[in-house]
Amino acid sequence: MTEPVRVAQVVGKMVGGGVEAVVMNYYRHIDCSKVQFDFLVDSDSTLVPRDEIESLGGRVFEIPPYQHVAEYQRELQRLFKQEGWKIVHSHINALSVFPLRAAKKAGVPVRIAHSHSTSGRGEYAKNALKAVLKTQSNRYPTHRFACSKFAGEWLFGSSSQFVVMRNAVDLSVFAPDDEDRLRTRRSLGVADGQLLIGHIGRFTEQKNHSYLLNIFDQVLKIRNDAVLVLVGSGPLVEQIKDQADCLGISHSVRFLGTRSDAASLYRAFDVFCLPSLYEGLPMVGVECQASHTPILASDTVTSETAVTSMMQFESLSSSCIKWAERLIELSTEVFAPGDDAGLQVFEINAAARVLLDCYMTYLGSVD
Repeated sequence: MTEPVRVAQVVGKMVGGGVEAVVMNYYRHIDCSKVQFDFLVDSDSTLVPRDEIESLGGRVFEIPPYQHVAEYQRELQRLFKQEGWKIVHSHINALSVFPLRAAKKAGVPVRIAHSHSTSGRGEYAKNALKAVLKTQSNRYPTHRFACSKFAGEWLFGSSSQFVVMRNAVDLSVFAPDDEDRLRTRRSLGVADGQLLIGHIGRFTEQKNHSYLLNIFDQVLKIRNDAVLVLVGSGPLVEQIKDQADCLGISHSVRFLGTRSDAASLYRAFDVFCLPSLYEGLPMVGVECQASHTPILASDTVTSETAVTSMMQFESLSSSCIKWAERLIELSTEVFAPGDDAGLQVFEINAAARVLLDCYMTYLGSVD
């Protein structure tokens, strides 16, 4: 029996973020008799699903954090030569310059750069670094993927060729379930008639939690029974908790930390708020729509995410009052049957077959 092709997946820091979830979704649904994933993760990662990866047949290699550029590249180059991977697939956006440079030096024939994100207002230092790295983004990859057309053009340029490899999910996992919705709301101490607004995401500048709290402060002025649930961890958790205290709304904000029951939480939410400064193609947008949970996102989020009328957009320049009014309005909107038909473009089994075909085609061209 032919051994499966092993693909090195460079994922950076595994901290429970969306990119890692995307890669794991593909791994769970790809034909593991033909392809296996080996994960190259920064040694300061905090949430590495090692047991699941190894149960599927994969391996985990810890490497120095990418902030230590020279040491990072040396170790990568050593590993690439030692393990002899024919395909290296890098998921760290503009930073893919570094692992793919090492892969090229090590003679790896298929080098894939994958754009999962963009840039946005406010993160001046990050944006300056991204701008420099983007000038080298087409230098080392042999092939290019992007989670959306928007993300691909941002990293590789509008004249570059790339494959849109969507952030696909198992749609059946997120299907609506009224009993689960009521059970989850009860576990959160939220009555059936209360307004429950949700957000799932890392506590970083990109996710714009501070603005979200200001929006929710206005929601409470209209619906004083409303509850905001924040799911995730990250460096800004304590800062956001302090802000909730200063606004006097802590009694209505629930910080749940990292959770493994996202599908149940989506079902429990009346509406999801995503005021991110930027996104490539957010997993939460797809998962909300699959759960039939309406979502109001900032207009900096690519419109390619919205394949149903359940996802709508508002400008970050709008007042918090307007955001609050739209969230309340959206939470009661009734959507037409069949409105979710467009979600099939995010179906993971079909997407995993496309990824497998890409790997095999690329490998065949260099054998």
